[in-house]
Amino acid sequence: MRFLHLADLHFGKSIHGVSMLENGDQPFWVERFLELVKDVVPDAVLIAGDVYDRAMPSGEAVRLLSRLLTALCEMHIPVLITAGNHDSVQRLSFAGDILARQQLYISAPLSDAPALTHVTLRDEHGPVTFWLMPYVFPALVQDALGDDTPRDYDGAVRQLLAAQELDTAGRNVLVAHQNVTQSGVEVERGGSETMVGGVGQVDYTAFDGFDYVALGHIHSAYPVGRKTVRYAGSPLCYHFEETRQPEKGPLLITLGAKGSQPEIRVLPIPPLHPMREVKGAYEDIRAGELAHEKRGEYLRFVLTDRRISPEVSAFLHELAEKRGSVLMELTSEYSRSYADAALTDSKALEEKPVEELFTGFYTERNNGREPDEQDLALLAFAAEQVRHTDTHGKVDPAQVERLLQHLLKQEEKA
Repeated sequence: MRFLHLADLHFGKSIHGVSMLENGDQPFWVERFLELVKDVVPDAVLIAGDVYDRAMPSGEAVRLLSRLLTALCEMHIPVLITAGNHDSVQRLSFAGDILARQQLYISAPLSDAPALTHVTLRDEHGPVTFWLMPYVFPALVQDALGDDTPRDYDGAVRQLLAAQELDTAGRNVLVAHQNVTQSGVEVERGGSETMVGGVGQVDYTAFDGFDYVALGHIHSAYPVGRKTVRYAGSPLCYHFEETRQPEKGPLLITLGAKGSQPEIRVLPIPPLHPMREVKGAYEDIRAGELAHEKRGEYLRFVLTDRRISPEVSAFLHELAEKRGSVLMELTSEYSRSYADAALTDSKALEEKPVEELFTGFYTERNNGREPDEQDLALLAFAAEQVRHTDTHGKVDPAQVERLLQHLLKQEEKA
């Protein structure tokens, strides 16, 4: 049996204010994926959670999912979907019984029954049962099974799977959306899922009864513990750290007879807008960007030898715009702090406008991010406080930094 495993579509997601839906990235991917399906003609398509980016998706995100699922149903390809932590399992599974008549199977809420939604398909080697497990919280399992015994995520998943009528003599495939680890050790996570770290860990051995486990939740593609427990990764880069994965695309799984090792292959789908990070000295970055004319990219520049000046920002933004690219992030890792500068060039600092000192301190504290309108209003207020307390016409950089640190702490508390 041959099936496609994908996950973490996150329809409706925005990155640095750019909508992946409105800017064409997700619709482009859907059309390329449907072309791939026509070529491959799989026996099923598995979507392992986070279909949407939020529990209450926009109308455009719903229409895009409708386009994808309608096309697959018209090709008479069974689709099996489990709900992720970004989805609402209740909304996603609406009219599930009716949709199942069109071979569109969606995980039911655990509150409905402890039995997982499962579907059996057949090939020349006999039946294959696909089990759809939505994102599991321990409390949901306690309620579903009527057992108040406290358990962590690993224990809850094991208890839930133990309650299923799993025939391990046959072939079983689990579609799940969890943070799966090996002996408590996490493999590299995708950048947009960094908050997952350490939360809700489930050891891969919880799935020993399954011949293949199609995972979602982590945006990088890799196996966990054994070859047949694996993440498909997100279809697009949703964070610049995810560019470390050389290519993204659904996994084509060929499942043979019981006991044989499945064949697993990545089918890359190039994105509409490739994501690229460039890090280095400004003049090197400038020369490198002028030497080629890559177009239609999402870019992140990291300066290592200087802070971001208005001139540097304007040049890089204008260059990206001329090439149909989007400069999503411009940051600096320059280590020479304003406090260091005060020791070596205090006279120059004293002559700077208070607003410029505040902006420098603020940008440094926030990893190169420049202040927005609200931040500028805070800085202007702070500058006035310094002026009111300065009776000698000079600015003490240490005083500026102390006041800014105090105000920022108050803002965080608020």
